[in-house]
Amino acid sequence: MIYPENFEIKIGFAQVREMLSELCLSPLGRHFVSRMQFLNRHDLLERLLQQTEEFKQLLESDAEIPLQHYYDPTAYLDRAALEGTFLDVVQFFEIKMSLRTIRDSLRFISESEEGKYEALKALGANVAVERSLLAALDKVVDDTGAVRDDATPELQRLKRDLIAQQAALRKTISSILRHAKNEGWTPSDVEPTIRGGRLVIPVIAEHKRRIKGLIHDESNTGQTVYIEPESIFELNNDIKDLENAYHRELIRILVGLTNTLRHHIPELRKAYQYLGLLDFIRAKAVFARRVESTKPTLHKYPLINWKQAFHPLLYLAHKQAGKPVVPMDLELNRDQRLLLISGPNAGGKSVSLKTVGLVQYMLQCGLLIPAADNSEAGVFHDIFIDIGDEQSIENDLSTYSSHLTNMKKFVTVADKRSLVLIDEFGTGTEPVLGGAIAEAVLQNLNESSVYGVITTHYTNLKNYAERTPGIVNGAMRYDHKHLQPLYQLEIGKPGSSFAIEIAQKIGLPKHIIDRASKLVGKDKIRYDRLLEELETEKQELEKKVREASKLEQKLTKSVKEYGDLRNFLEESKQDVMREAKGKAKLLLKDANQKIEATIQQIKQSQAEKEKTKEARRDLETFAQEVRKDEPRPAHKRIANGSVKPGDNVALIGQDSVGQVVSIKGKTAEVLFGGLKTIVKVDNLERIEGQVSQKPKKSKMENAGGFSRGMNMTQRMSDFTSTLDIRGEYAEDALTKVMNFTDEALMLGIPEIKIIHGRGNGVLRQVVRDYLYSVREVASVGNEAEERGGDGATLAVLK
Repeated sequence: MIYPENFEIKIGFAQVREMLSELCLSPLGRHFVSRMQFLNRHDLLERLLQQTEEFKQLLESDAEIPLQHYYDPTAYLDRAALEGTFLDVVQFFEIKMSLRTIRDSLRFISESEEGKYEALKALGANVAVERSLLAALDKVVDDTGAVRDDATPELQRLKRDLIAQQAALRKTISSILRHAKNEGWTPSDVEPTIRGGRLVIPVIAEHKRRIKGLIHDESNTGQTVYIEPESIFELNNDIKDLENAYHRELIRILVGLTNTLRHHIPELRKAYQYLGLLDFIRAKAVFARRVESTKPTLHKYPLINWKQAFHPLLYLAHKQAGKPVVPMDLELNRDQRLLLISGPNAGGKSVSLKTVGLVQYMLQCGLLIPAADNSEAGVFHDIFIDIGDEQSIENDLSTYSSHLTNMKKFVTVADKRSLVLIDEFGTGTEPVLGGAIAEAVLQNLNESSVYGVITTHYTNLKNYAERTPGIVNGAMRYDHKHLQPLYQLEIGKPGSSFAIEIAQKIGLPKHIIDRASKLVGKDKIRYDRLLEELETEKQELEKKVREASKLEQKLTKSVKEYGDLRNFLEESKQDVMREAKGKAKLLLKDANQKIEATIQQIKQSQAEKEKTKEARRDLETFAQEVRKDEPRPAHKRIANGSVKPGDNVALIGQDSVGQVVSIKGKTAEVLFGGLKTIVKVDNLERIEGQVSQKPKKSKMENAGGFSRGMNMTQRMSDFTSTLDIRGEYAEDALTKVMNFTDEALMLGIPEIKIIHGRGNGVLRQVVRDYLYSVREVASVGNEAEERGGDGATLAVLK
């Protein structure tokens, strides 16, 4: 039950209905908007909400939904149902195009992926458009609304003959008109025209006897007459006969097509009902997007648990004006059924109450609601509202009498499945008596387990709510420093009317305000002052919470930046180490090759002194070239200085620094790190300045070094020289190939094999393009045919 009769006007739903009607594409959709009503069946509401939610998802996905030719041919079907009637070409065109839209919509939704748009699929489950009917319509009417010339062979013949006769007529009359122009019988700029369905030529009135023929008409001034020349009588007659025959054939076709259509009328009515519902649902989805509505979790029992809900019409008005709207959180459940909202005038109490009424009514009419995604809602069987001035001269009712009439309805009809909305509860009469009656009514509603939202200024009602289970106080927050409303609903405490403060702001004389304060009494002033202090503390606490939140966000951002930087440095470190190891391996490889070549040269020259010296010089030159790009230590070398025990020295051409322990003749005992060695004095050069000595490694560190050596050995033994990337995406495969190749190069693996399969050749191309770009790869080729052929790539490493 909805009370009163003008409920929709009071809460603003009439405007919502009007907006939905304007969003519809056809009268079919507008028909369903006009029939939209309050429902209390949970299963039906769930289906309607799901349909709208799915269409909203369709719109948000930018899918190409068929949105053209939403015609309403209901009247045409009614006419076609009568025997002996037939539809015209325009009517058949609208039927054809709208049926095509229905068929395309059914196909579009049914072919969507499984699990999506299930409610919309169910909506069209029993709807079908016969392909044969569409083919019959398309055979007669084209997509521009014109009759097809080849609709039947007879129509095609008549059309062809008609065109031929019209061409002959135009040729003949053009010749006559050209002659008349040359003789000056007609104006020079005239053309043939139609009069009475016959082709005629305009002739100057004074020359009308010059041309034999029939005068059909004359101009308004009488200066021009329209003559059908005698020589084209027969051509015009033939054309008229052909036109009549064409029209008769067309009517025969349209009658036959109407008879065909008549057999499909029952299923067509169902199809057009589907099209109207689709239009209606689309309008609801478009409106939902405009006001940012969502589908809440719907329960069978009465419940309101809305997050960030707002009044949709207020939202649209504020959006147009560029102003924000203040949302509200609201919860009414079995333990907290009645919300009593108090606060100053113009603070938003009535707007909050209307928001509850409008949003719940929208929900139970099958509309999504303007609230956050995690909202919950229930189903009420009745909604009652008492708002505004209902004074009636005809019924001799005052405003307060009208309120009492509504209260009578509420206390006698409302029950645990009802939602009651009362604005300015108890006003309109003497405050003490009005407050007492309001408290009695509130008690009755609470005992009936009614749900509701009530706004009031009465302190006795606030006190009653504070001590009574089932009722909770709510306050519209107010900035008492600036005496401005914040339009924020806060549940759990009563609000103050701030009447004294507002009177002071307006500028009422101080002696009047002081007298009013005395008349109110200390208790009332103390009560309002307490509410004021609570509001101040809350605002300060919220300010501190906001500041703490900002600091937390800043800290979180700093931690993230630190983590990103650490990850970047770690990745950079790995890259540098990989590059250094690669260069070291290449250098070691080149050095070994050079040494082996030198040894081979010495052996081949049979240790001839000059050849040996030359080989050593080549080796020394190579060593100097290797060292020239390396960073040099900052120590100053003294090549000609004498070396004595205790000096810091280095081997000539080497960077390692040691300390001379003792000298025996031409040899010296030098301590390099923890290793003593015998070196010729001539091969040493003294290092000037203090040289920092690295501390000796502990046993654990030495063990660690041994462990690292063991780890490298372990990695070499665990390494597999074959990589399988079949089935991988090219980007992922390339990453794996790069890491695999780097590790093979670092471990000194001579040959690697990459299995990529044949397929379309993309992986093979990616792999080989990369391997060709790596300088350390000596050659790239196919595997042997019996072991995979061009489905695998072999790479020989330098």
